[in-house]
Amino acid sequence: MQIKMLRKQDYKAAIQYAIKGMHLDWYVKNKTLLNLYGTYFWHLELNRATRIIAAYEGDTLAGILLADIHGEDKLRYSPLKAPFIKFMDFIQYILNLDRAYNEANKKLLKQYSKSFKADGEIIFLAVNPELQGRGTGSLLLAELEEETKGKRLILYTDDGCNYHFYEHKGFIKAGEETIHYHDFSLRCFLYEKNIP
Repeated sequence: MQIKMLRKQDYKAAIQYAIKGMHLDWYVKNKTLLNLYGTYFWHLELNRATRIIAAYEGDTLAGILLADIHGEDKLRYSPLKAPFIKFMDFIQYILNLDRAYNEANKKLLKQYSKSFKADGEIIFLAVNPELQGRGTGSLLLAELEEETKGKRLILYTDDGCNYHFYEHKGFIKAGEETIHYHDFSLRCFLYEKNIP
């Protein structure tokens, strides 16, 4: 497995990895809307990213990590995607798709910011489901940590994802909020790590 430059033709794969690994189907049941939501989520985070780290096994995208390090330039900001992102933000607000999740994360950050100041955030980490268990996530995190030594990073996750992975990698839970959807509850977490 190798770290390489992310190819644009692999955006669709990254979206599908996110849909499966981040359980986006919990929020959107319709397949067409789910793919639209996954596309929105990908471009939202890609537009914010200052670090893009992709792992490939041969020609297959094994995983992708996006981070937003404060004060750095956005790498693939697309003004053409900005109207789509704003439109989807509006639709989400109207349909109340993930308002509770976003509000929980805002509350966690507000509480965290009373004592600490983060230098950046891991905003996207997804692994090819067919290649799980091969150390892809560990490789991506190790590469980011090599690039961001001396920085304090945060990330948001929840108990629908493999949040224990971050704990095994030295991240510390800095906050927790429980939110309720129509048919399930979700614990939202904020994790942090000072990169040595």
